[in-house]
Formats: sequence, structure tokens, C-alpha cells
Amino acid sequence: MISHFPKTATRRRTPFVLCRAAGAVALVLAGAPLAHADVVYMKNGDRLTGKITLLDDGKLILNTDYGGSMTLKWASVETLESDEPLILKNQKLNREVSARLRRSDEGKVVVANPTPVDAATDIGTPAAAPSRQVALTDVDQVIRPKPFLRDFMWKGNADVGLAYKTASSRNEDYTVAASTKMRHGMWRHNLDGGYDRDKEDGNLTTHNLNAAYALDRFITEKAFWQGRVLYKRDWVEDLSRETSIGTGPGYQFWDDEQGAFSLTGLLSRVEYHYSDGASDRFPQASIKWDYRRFVYGKQLEMFTQGELGRPLGNEANYSLDAGAGLRYKVTDWASLYVRYAKNQVSGARGGVNETTWTTGLGVTW
Repeated sequence: MISHFPKTATRRRTPFVLCRAAGAVALVLAGAPLAHADVVYMKNGDRLTGKITLLDDGKLILNTDYGGSMTLKWASVETLESDEPLILKNQKLNREVSARLRRSDEGKVVVANPTPVDAATDIGTPAAAPSRQVALTDVDQVIRPKPFLRDFMWKGNADVGLAYKTASSRNEDYTVAASTKMRHGMWRHNLDGGYDRDKEDGNLTTHNLNAAYALDRFITEKAFWQGRVLYKRDWVEDLSRETSIGTGPGYQFWDDEQGAFSLTGLLSRVEYHYSDGASDRFPQASIKWDYRRFVYGKQLEMFTQGELGRPLGNEANYSLDAGAGLRYKVTDWASLYVRYAKNQVSGARGGVNETTWTTGLGVTW
């Protein structure tokens, strides 16, 4: 009997040991995601984990799995820490640096081995300075740098404006506009489109649509080469259809959590088709811009994009297709917007001069 006792004891202890080991592994795995998250310590004692994306205008943006994008008052933050380097603008350092943040005393943070940021690449240089403690009030801005090469990135917005008015005249206005960008490595796809239809007392005053696709091939982190096709259709104006195929260099000045700005120069082959069947064909040189800027902790977005072209001939003096506006964020994905748009073709037969104000609801992704 004694000779069997150790075997019995072993059989009873093994499951217990395995359960303890499995539990330890489970705890490690469960805690692993938290070890790779940024942490914000609030003055009220709360401890929030997620990904710090932006500090601007006294508001800290923290993306979380449990609450989406959270906007925190910078004045209510006790201290914080980051798992990856962030770009900081700091009064005492008097320059932009890339550094990890480490928890410190209330109202302070440790900037761990800051390295100066190269303005051309938005990354830190190898020459690191000693870690130092900095007051949170001296930190003006924090931005999470975007990696130049990424597997996939997709962002965009769609705006819808509808209006129906009955007074001395009956007006119906419908506007839809969408813009999206998809990037994979060195390639970026840009797709834009819009539709406008205005009706007054049963008569169409505006009825047009437009679509454009551009493909960017980045040569460096900032410079790229673009190929673009464009199509416009108008059922009211004499200039009923426009098509364009062009190519040229571009430069991405910045593209981060605060917004983006790029300029592109194009040399295009343009065709104008008129309502009576006549047409014009000519080369055109143009410059495109795309600018957006978030303020008030990404609550408000200012944007403008457009193209100014000059035909290389006598068909037209110039063409302008541009827009500007504001977008106010209501939720993480919904916004209210107001936009001003100008479409003008001067000097050609059936010249166009349209001005449009629209407001409505938009979605962002």
C-alpha cells in the first residue's frame, strides 16, 4: 500500500500544478496588451489606457478599445507614459523632439532620452539627450508620428446636404460629395466625387456630377508622382462635359494627426464637349492643392482643396475648381459641415461661373 501512495499523490497534485501554470500564462497573456498601451493618470485618480494620438489646444486625444476616441482636458492630467516615441513641442527644450514619456510626479512627466526631430522626415535623429523631467504646462503639443511605410491605410469622408423650401418659389437642393484615400506602402489611391442638383419652381438651375481618380507613387517620404483622370458632366450649362488625363510631380508637406497639406503640378490633356456636339481639345498646366487642419482637439476641421489651370493655347484664359469649408465633429464618425465651392471656366465658349454654398451632415472614417 505504501508503494502506491506516491503515485496516488502525484496524480492528485499534477492537475493542480497545471492549473496554476495555465492560470499564470493566462494572466500574462491577458496583461500583454496593457503592457503595450499608453497610460494617462488623471488628477481624480482615474487610470486610462489606450493610444495617445494628439495633444493640441489643451485637449489630449486618447484612442481606446473600450470607449473609442476620448478627449481629455490637459489641465486634468496628473502625468502620463507612452510605450512608443511621440513628437513633442516643448517650451523648455525649445524645439521638437521624439521621446518616450515616463510617469513622474503630479503635473510633470519624464521625457526619456529625447532626440531632435528631422523636419524632413518627422523622425528622431540618433543623437539623444539625457532624460529630464518637464512640467506638463510646458508641453505645448504632442503628435504620434505616422510610419512612412505601412501595410494599409484608408481614410475619407462623405457629406450630404438636402434642402426643400416653399415660399414665393419652391426650391429643392441636393448635394453629395465624397473623398477617400487609400495607401499601401509607396502607393496612394485618391478618389473624389460629387453630385449637385438644384431645382426652382420645377426648373433645373444646377445639375452636374464630377469624379476624379489619382494614383500617387511616392519617390521619397514627401515627394511623389501622380497620374490623374477626371470627368465632369453638366446637364444645364453649354459646356456639358469635360474630361482630363494628366500627370506630374507632387509634394506632401505634412500628413499627421493635425491634418495634411500637399501640392501637385499637372500637365494634362483636356477635352471640352458642348451641348450642340462641338468640342475643343488642348493641353493644360495646372496646380492642385489639398489642405486640412484640425483645431480644438480635432473637434473642428478647416479644409480647402482645388485646382487652378491655364490652357496652353487660346481656348480659355483659365479654369478654377475649388472649395473650402469647416467641419464640426459631433461624434467619432459624424459631423456637421458648411462648404463654399467655386467652379469657373473663363475665356472659352460656354464659360462657366458657378458658386455654391452647402451645409449638411457628414461621416468620416
